[in-house]
Amino acid sequence: MLPRHLGIIMDGNGRWAQQRGQPRIVGHREGAQSVKEVVRAAREMGVPTLTLFAFSEQNWNRPAEEVEGLMDLLYRYVVDEHNEIMDNGIRLIAIGDLSRLPGYVQEPLFALIRESADNDHMTLCLALSYGGREDILQAARRLAEEVRSGRMDAAEINEVLFESRLHTAGLPPLDLVIRTSGELRISNFLLWQMAYAELYFTPTKWPDFRRPQLEQALEAYIDRERRFGMVAPKLVHSAGR
Repeated sequence: MLPRHLGIIMDGNGRWAQQRGQPRIVGHREGAQSVKEVVRAAREMGVPTLTLFAFSEQNWNRPAEEVEGLMDLLYRYVVDEHNEIMDNGIRLIAIGDLSRLPGYVQEPLFALIRESADNDHMTLCLALSYGGREDILQAARRLAEEVRSGRMDAAEINEVLFESRLHTAGLPPLDLVIRTSGELRISNFLLWQMAYAELYFTPTKWPDFRRPQLEQALEAYIDRERRFGMVAPKLVHSAGR
């Protein structure tokens, strides 16, 4: 069975370019082509929800020139992919501190989010100016304010309620996270949501990650046995012999 919700940490653009003697922005541009192909492939293969870690809260600390280049690429993606998103029934959403995005990015992004809101063939979630710790903190602050104002009793807070205050509220549980470029870490991506997600690490850098690499990752996921902290039925059966 395919993952209900696939998350991808798109890593390795800069190193891909540097290995070729090119500026880092060249790797980001090539990575943008991977985004287009992977989104299209995921939709065609029937993945219901895809979240792409496009720009982290910590990425604002990169050199101003690189940040500006990334914002320009984001703008171009939203504008250029408008028809692809609408013609294929993709619902676009974005999570993170979107107020930090430049106005020229916010305008077409929010417009496409509104326009695609009723599309139901696939949900594409862009994590922009996003951090997992920051997501958890903002959810905790929202709940604390509701308790302080008397709208809620602290004893009412449970996992379901907490999840409803996260940026990903309403999305399916995160089933699979892919990280490219060979790094073996999760880099502050969907920390709460990742509790029982399967992790798939590949040495392939993001600009080289296209449909065949996505298919390989999904095949590996399908072959895994997910137990969610429980004992597999076949192990229980064996133990009872």
